[in-house]
Amino acid sequence: MITLFSAEETRNADVYALNKLGIPSIVLMENAARSVYEIMLKYSDYFVNKNIGIICGKGNNGGDGFALARHLLINGFYVNIVSIGKESELKGDALTNYLIIKNILTEKITCKLTHFQTINDLKTFKNCSVIIDSVLGTGSKGKLSEPLAEIIKYINSLNAFKIAIDLPTGLELETSSGVEIFQADLTITLSELKTGLFFGKGYVYSGIVEKGSIGIGHDYYDKLITSAYLIEPEDALRGLPVKKKDSQKYSAGKVLVIAGSGQYPGAACFTANAVLKSGAGACFLAFPKSVKHVAQKKLDAAITFPYEDNKTEMLRELNFDELKPKLEWADVIVIGPGLGREKSALASARKIISSFKNKYFVIDADAIYTLTNEVYKKINLKKKTLTPHHKEFADLIGISLQELESNIPFYGKRFAVENKCLLVLKGAPSIIFTQKGKMLINSAGNPGMAKFGTGDALTGIIAAFAAQSKEVENSLIAAVYLHSLSADLLVETKTEYSFTATDIIENLPNAIKFIRNSLI
Repeated sequence: MITLFSAEETRNADVYALNKLGIPSIVLMENAARSVYEIMLKYSDYFVNKNIGIICGKGNNGGDGFALARHLLINGFYVNIVSIGKESELKGDALTNYLIIKNILTEKITCKLTHFQTINDLKTFKNCSVIIDSVLGTGSKGKLSEPLAEIIKYINSLNAFKIAIDLPTGLELETSSGVEIFQADLTITLSELKTGLFFGKGYVYSGIVEKGSIGIGHDYYDKLITSAYLIEPEDALRGLPVKKKDSQKYSAGKVLVIAGSGQYPGAACFTANAVLKSGAGACFLAFPKSVKHVAQKKLDAAITFPYEDNKTEMLRELNFDELKPKLEWADVIVIGPGLGREKSALASARKIISSFKNKYFVIDADAIYTLTNEVYKKINLKKKTLTPHHKEFADLIGISLQELESNIPFYGKRFAVENKCLLVLKGAPSIIFTQKGKMLINSAGNPGMAKFGTGDALTGIIAAFAAQSKEVENSLIAAVYLHSLSADLLVETKTEYSFTATDIIENLPNAIKFIRNSLI
């Protein structure tokens, strides 16, 4: 896994460099600027011309931009700089690098320096093939004030390859939130990778993320105790269940899927099909008897276990005793996809979850809904994995979607730790929160996954891997990553428009082969 660091931890790295290592701050700024310049050159294909625009703020992030401008100028680029601050407003290292640029102006006609007064001053960027955001650093918080919001909005409207230094201006790193945010194609983040760039608004606005350097090595970071990580292919390979030579169908993982109804049969079938495609030895789909033929037509290999529904086409509390032998038989129980939200179905789901405290459950969709209004606090969720999307999770813990997305790490970690469970918050990207407070961010996936059924498929993969492995957390990591990798591989042939949940399930063997062939 790739370790991720908070904004505060990376800011403290500067203090460490200054006070412990004795590196002058002007050297740190120079190291940062040169690092950004060298990484930029890897993306030279996007440099349609040699005109580069840089918008510089008043603080140290702006100083990085002035220092970068010098490297660009001495290497033959035409640089258009817009400084948000007047000379009298700049201080320290930012002022030093500004004055160097000011002196260069007397020698080079390939540099233009403008002090921002109105939006018209930004028209100097119209002929630039690359625009660099060097406005605000990791200490920035809250909604952008004017004129910054107007500046960022205008620059976002320009057709250019956009690069952010350290982070996109307008992004609050700790919560990965913001309103008006610089839309970067590439973010060159300094010193270390920062958590806020990989989820929430950071995931949307950072583009490709590359790690730059301020020249202090890794000793400082090696001593930190961290809790946020980015999942790598190696982690998925490590979490793949091991197939024993003497395995048979009942020792290779037994899964019971309690899902679906007459109104929503499809979700149950996506989940059950994914279970067996992911290596489990046996899978029963508990489904209403009066409409079992609907499910049977859509199942690849799972077997239906029809329960008596008296033509209600849904689960009822009366079915508990009927289901009990299969509940006891299963290594893993999936409950929720497509059950519906009728009172009887929800009450039955609650009874099943609360009655089998020592069983491993994957709780999804409508079964999550039955735990809302703080019902979950009355049920032992230990040995349970919950897989809600953002709205389902917000409803579960009784807050608005906006409130959740203003601080996803806080709410996700708190829920998993307090309930001693595993939480997979499905989204772009999906995030795993563990009972020990770790936050594991999926690094695979694409927009084509935003379709009906993809979440149900993930639920089945999670259940299958967990049924085959005693390392539940590792198998969960593998399931989340491989589900997304399968979708990423499909983009090559089907594009992000055309593949479905069924395609993801069918392509899972190729995803497994891909990481095996790449890493073994």
